[in-house]
Amino acid sequence: MTTRYTKDHEYIRIEGDAGIVGISDYAQSQLGDVVFVELPSVGKTLAKGDEAAVVESVKAASEVYAPVSGEVVEVNSDLEASPGTVNEDPAGRGWFMKLRLTNQSELDGLMTEEQYQEFVKSIS
Repeated sequence: MTTRYTKDHEYIRIEGDAGIVGISDYAQSQLGDVVFVELPSVGKTLAKGDEAAVVESVKAASEVYAPVSGEVVEVNSDLEASPGTVNEDPAGRGWFMKLRLTNQSELDGLMTEEQYQEFVKSIS
């Protein structure tokens, strides 16, 4: 299972021709307590960089962008009732959506785990 990251702190974990999208642990720690998550509709087609979701915390509201192009095939509806799951387990139960990738090569422009950790160090 491969995970890639964006400079906007989204991750995508690849499972076959789909990817699970969420925000990184660093992003949730910067946001603070998440109080609301707005998810896209299943069936929505997103281009890389499109606004895919909104996450609101006690500090700010922030957009979540599509790390790659694809179709939303599932959303984590548990977040509507329990948005704090994003803080508790961002890389596990706190995922936002599953995308069916339409252009696998877009993954090449994203950071590996190691590259992302270096990126976070450089901005901290």
